[in-house]
Order: sequence, then structure tokens, then C-alpha cells
Amino acid sequence: AAELEYESVLCVKPDVNVYRIPPRTSNRGYRASDWKLDHPDWTGRLRVTSKGKTAYIKLEDKVSGELFAQAPIDQYPGIAVETVADSSRYFVIRIQDGTGRSAFIGIGFTDRGDAFDFNVSLQDHFKWVKQETEISKESQEADTRPKLDLGFKEGQTIKLNIGNMTTKKGGAAKPRVSGSGGLSLLPPPPGGKIAVPPIPPPSSTAIANHVTPPPVLKSSNVGSADILLDLDAPASASKAPASATTDLWGDFSTASSAVPNQAPQQSNWVQF
Repeated sequence: AAELEYESVLCVKPDVNVYRIPPRTSNRGYRASDWKLDHPDWTGRLRVTSKGKTAYIKLEDKVSGELFAQAPIDQYPGIAVETVADSSRYFVIRIQDGTGRSAFIGIGFTDRGDAFDFNVSLQDHFKWVKQETEISKESQEADTRPKLDLGFKEGQTIKLNIGNMTTKKGGAAKPRVSGSGGLSLLPPPPGGKIAVPPIPPPSSTAIANHVTPPPVLKSSNVGSADILLDLDAPASASKAPASATTDLWGDFSTASSAVPNQAPQQSNWVQF
């Protein structure tokens, strides 16, 4: 598994200063003000890489890329990388060589943003390591737990009830009515459709009560007044002769002739 692991680059900063720091004599943290900040002991390039769960801080030459020193980191924050108490741009790292010897040196960045990127790259890596550890731990606990046997035992059966497919005991399923076109149709619901009662024909009494006036024959000798008189007269009455109906003012003249002649009254008017 170690041979299959590959190295990935987490962060690269082109300018980093290295300082030789005095040994710590008390439990208080490191202070960058105790270093000779104006005269760094070495200047080069910094690369942060990871291989598996271990991160590496590598100090390399800017031109040739030759390795000056490296610091393996198994935990962050930890003893391998520490921040100083009086600045956010300086750190103390523990470098190691191939023989197992180690030493503490100070590194610093001119730009505060470079120091921030360096810090975040280490935090993200070990956050991923923590998640991987928790996932592997959960998977191991799941393997040790007894597994549920959900298989069928010998002779065990299962019964499924699917919609209208179930039938009563001792009876057969109701046949479906096959309609035109090869489609099977369900039988109509109980009760069927309600028949609408037919409209009864009109009775003879209603027909008799409905009187239609007889048509009036048009004639050149009969006037409009005769037509009105015919409509007002009952159907059983006989029509008067045409000569009587023609003279509409005859009754008035007869009535005036029946009045006796009166003597002419004397008048003061002079007749001319």
C-alpha cells in the first residue's frame, strides 16, 4: 500500500526566509522578535507536499531545486509546526534528516497572504486525514457487527396481494367482458344507468283548448273593418249581409231621422 501512494503538492511559495533560533529556556512560546529578522540565515523556496497521511515541508533552492531541509508532519497543530506568539508570518518547524537527527528552525514570509496559504494547506490536509480515519473506523465496526440474514429459509414462502388479483376461496375470478378491438373491458357497476322517463304526448283536451282562428279570405269587397268585426264575433254567429256592413254610418243617420222635427227657435241673428 505504501508503494501505491503518490506525492501531491499542497502549496508552493517562492520566497521564504530561514532563521537560526535560540533554544527555548522556558515553557512560554517562541517570539519572532528574538530572531535576527533583518539577517536571515537562508532564503529559498517552500513546498508543502503530502504522501498518504503525512505532510512534508520542503525547503528547496530557488534555481536548482536542491533540497535544503524537510520537516515531516504527522499532526497539526503539533510539535512539528508551531506558531510564534508575536506574529502570524513566522513559524517554528522541526526538520529531520535521513539518520533520525532533528533540529528546530524558524521560517518567515514577507507577505502575510503567503503565511495564510501555508497555514490553510496544512489545516485542510489534516482535516481530510481525520475524515478518512473516521470512515475507516466506521467500516471496521460495521464488519464486526452480526449481519442480518434476510434470505428465505428452507420451505419458507411468501404471499403477495396485488390489487384485484385476489379471489375468494372456492370461487373463480370474475370474467372480464372483451370489447371491440381486442380490449378487455370491466363489467358495468351494479345498478346500471337510470332510465329517463319519456315525455308524454299532449292530451286531446289541451289540443281542444288551443283554438286557432279560422283563416280570413281576402276579398276586394270586404274592408278592414269587416275583418275586425269577424274576429270579435263568436264562431256560432252568422255573418251579416255585405250591404249592411258596408254602410258603417247608417245607424247614426237613422237615429237622427227618428227624432221629431222641432220648431225652429227664434234667434236674434240676422240671416243674410
